Amino acid sequence: MTVRLAPRASADGIGDSQRNKDMLKADLHLHTDRSPDSLISVARLIQQCVARGIDCVAITDHNTIDGALAAREMAPFKVIVAEEVKTTEGEIIGFFLSEEIPRGLSPEETVRRIKEQGGLVCIPHPFDRLRREPLRAAARERILPQVDIIEAFNARVTFKSDNEKARALAEERGLAMSAGSDAHSLAEVGHAYVEMPAFDTPQEFPNALRAGRIVGGLSSPLVHLASTWAKLRRRSRAR
Repeated sequence: MTVRLAPRASADGIGDSQRNKDMLKADLHLHTDRSPDSLISVARLIQQCVARGIDCVAITDHNTIDGALAAREMAPFKVIVAEEVKTTEGEIIGFFLSEEIPRGLSPEETVRRIKEQGGLVCIPHPFDRLRREPLRAAARERILPQVDIIEAFNARVTFKSDNEKARALAEERGLAMSAGSDAHSLAEVGHAYVEMPAFDTPQEFPNALRAGRIVGGLSSPLVHLASTWAKLRRRSRAR
C-alpha cells in the first residue's frame, strides 16, 4: 500500500498549481554497487530512475562517495553526493559532500566533518528495530542540535510504526523530513521519495523538503535477500 504523508503547512505563499510546475521526485537514499551489499551499477541505477520518473537522487553508498561522484557525471538529473557513514555508534548520512568521510569516527566527529564541507546531517532509519546499524539513542540525543534532517520514511523498514516514530521525532524537533527507497536492488528504486520543489543550493534543501510531500510504500522484507546475495557474491570473487 502506498501512503502519502503531507508535511506541516508551508507559509511560503506559493499556490499548489505554481509549486507543481517545478516539482521533483527525489529518492534520497539509494545505493550503487560501490556499497558491498548492493547489486546496482551506476549506469543501471540511472536508467531505472529515468524509467520511473525519479529526477533527483541522493546516492548514499556505505562509507564512500565514489558511486555518487560517478552518477553525478552521468545522470541527466540532479544527483546529491552523499554518504551513509558507519560511526562508532551507528549510521549517519551526510548530504552535499565534496570529500569522503572515513568510517569508524565518533558521531560528533562525523557531524563535524560533514558540516566542515558545508554539508547537511541526516539521521537515517532512526528507529528501525531490525536493522543492525541505526544510530544509538544516546548518540542521537547528543547530536540532535546539529542535525538538519530526519529520514521520516525508509522503504526498507519492516514495521511502519518505526517510520511513524521517525516522523514524530522530526515534527517534535522542527526538522526537515526526507524519504528514500534505500534501494540495494533495481526493483526497489523509487519505492519511497519526496515530491518537492526544485532547489539550487544545500541551504535551500531543508525548506524544499518542508514544502514537499513524502510518497512511499514499504518494500517486501525479501529485498534484504538481495543485499545478502550481493555480499556473498563479492566475498566469493575476492577469494
